[in-house]
Amino acid sequence: AALVQVHLPHARRLSDRPRTARSRLSPAGTKMSSIMQYNGAAIIAMAGKDCIAIASDKRYGIRNQTMGCQMKKIFQVGDKTFVGLTGLATDMQTLDQKFRFRSNMYRLREEREMSTEAFANMVTSLLYEHRFGPYFCEPIVAGLGGEDGKSPFLCGMDLLGAQVRTEDFMVGGDCTEALYGLCESMYRPDLGPDELFEVIAQCLLSGVDRDCLAGWGCVVHVLTPEGVTTRDLKGRMD
Repeated sequence: AALVQVHLPHARRLSDRPRTARSRLSPAGTKMSSIMQYNGAAIIAMAGKDCIAIASDKRYGIRNQTMGCQMKKIFQVGDKTFVGLTGLATDMQTLDQKFRFRSNMYRLREEREMSTEAFANMVTSLLYEHRFGPYFCEPIVAGLGGEDGKSPFLCGMDLLGAQVRTEDFMVGGDCTEALYGLCESMYRPDLGPDELFEVIAQCLLSGVDRDCLAGWGCVVHVLTPEGVTTRDLKGRMD
């Protein structure tokens, strides 16, 4: 059987059609970025000698447009537990409310504070419950645990709750490559509270300078068995 070719004089390929002004000028014609980078965030958690530090930037944006510079991304759940949230801002606020609700219920039922390890497992369970419609957040849990209540505990998760535990530092957000390199260069084990603050502050401020979706100042929490010290730092505002 011979191959018959039919030529239609009025037919044009789809690629030959002229593009409209909308497809040329509007963001709808461009590739959409990840939903995890929609609002922007950068978080570092570090372990020291009987202390931990966790820091985040303050920028709240919608893609490349900055809307504010006082956004809270780190939440204190118990006396010795902090959780930092990166990802979609609305899901961050929802998870913060759910974490507080479950922590308060645990306190009422057990008549004691939830340990940092138990809180991390609760976060994993909550995220995995919604695996078919997940929250677009990647939590970082930092605190003091162990039998003596002085051992640093760092745990990071993806949006499905898969845990990664470490003994030195944990990073999350949009500029993880820059943050990793700085932390690996500047971190030293068994740092005291003051030295740990200096290291984590320099790592975060230098890291967000290499990312347009995070920055505009930062906040650092240093947790010791005696209490919490919080410092706000100024950063580049351009």
